[in-house]
Amino acid sequence: MSLRINDLAPNFTAETTHGTINFHEWIGDNWAVLFSHPKDFTPVCTTELGVVAGLEADFAKRGAKVIGLSVDPVENHGKWAKDILDVSGSAVNYPIIGDTELKVAKLYDMLASDAGESCEGRTPADNAPVRTVFVIGPDKRIKLTLAYPMTTGRNFDEIIRVLDSMQLTAKHKVATPANWKQGEDVIITGAEPVGIFEQAAVDAVKKWRYKPAQRDGHAVDQRARLRMKFALDK
Repeated sequence: MSLRINDLAPNFTAETTHGTINFHEWIGDNWAVLFSHPKDFTPVCTTELGVVAGLEADFAKRGAKVIGLSVDPVENHGKWAKDILDVSGSAVNYPIIGDTELKVAKLYDMLASDAGESCEGRTPADNAPVRTVFVIGPDKRIKLTLAYPMTTGRNFDEIIRVLDSMQLTAKHKVATPANWKQGEDVIITGAEPVGIFEQAAVDAVKKWRYKPAQRDGHAVDQRARLRMKFALDK
């Protein structure tokens, strides 16, 4: 089943390092970040799990829970956690799913339906597509999907940046421009311009004319300048 943004995130029950969970119940009213790995003890994944362990508090203060997945038994995850601590200096305190029967990997379209029913005998290369990130909202719908090659470590600072954007834009009628970071200017969307001078600013933006809007030699108010700076969703 192909998954797209705004699709309902498939629910499942799975064994994790924190015991058995029902995924939707585990999410609760929070945001969730599910990130997957092809096998335990793979070097790039080891660094990623360590980075997330170090960032767990940053996710938590945004109301987001993190959960890993690897195509190996839960008991192996416990051994792997020691390596992760040695490499990164951070202890893994979030749950990691043991997807031994490939059920979650198939459910989330990481592996084909005919990939088999056991992790036994499978190599990291066999499971190469199991390198995804899903960000899921409190409404249990998929808000972001990312897929990475095995040789490229994921940028979790970017995932936090996108999480900040999605949470902001879920509350306010704004959008965020390229490379936006928390606290920077945003794009106003869905707001009606007020007055002739603001309308002129909006028209200039739509034509990509980046020049100050003037009225009797003075710049128009901040709202008009903000609309001048970024394209509106009109």
